[in-house]
Amino acid sequence: MSHVTAESLIAGFPYLTGRPSLDYVAVDVPAEKLLEFAGALRDTHGFSMLADVAGVDWDKASPRFSVVYHFYNGETKQFLRVNCAAPDDADPVVPSLTPLYGIANWHEREAFDLVGIRFAGHPDLRRILMWDTYPYHPLRKEFPLAGIDTDLPAEDVAAETGERVIAAPMAGGPFVSHGGTLADGEPRALDQSWNEKNPKL
Repeated sequence: MSHVTAESLIAGFPYLTGRPSLDYVAVDVPAEKLLEFAGALRDTHGFSMLADVAGVDWDKASPRFSVVYHFYNGETKQFLRVNCAAPDDADPVVPSLTPLYGIANWHEREAFDLVGIRFAGHPDLRRILMWDTYPYHPLRKEFPLAGIDTDLPAEDVAAETGERVIAAPMAGGPFVSHGGTLADGEPRALDQSWNEKNPKL
């Protein structure tokens, strides 16, 4: 079995389009063809592993949301990147790959939780990181970097403590772009001398 190329995939699946990429072979697939294509990747082309699923918010673009999949062929040691755009910006939905790849279950729940993309046919699509009634999707572009003040999910805890889930200070954290080298992004490299009790000067 040899490595696939974007050209060979497009020749076999005319609904695909090539996608610019600096590392892996990458293609775009329409949402209505995702299951068909993923099944062929698994059964015909040897991509037996779904390595990663990530929801993406392209913000000002349309389609605004897409799901990026990384498939792996253990025989050829090749990764393949597949981008599937959700056709509706207001209600992003793509088919679930759980019937083909069991591991898609948790990956898709994470994309639903953090980006708000729904996966049609998923057997148990519910939040995996935030609590069920949390009203936001933290990895959408309009979500503030510091978070949003939110009521605690457990009413008895909120009543007892009188506390809320408050926005985090902007001193580092996973949503802060360092704009430099990887070492510059380490929390110890950022100014963390300030907090709620010790405001930044």
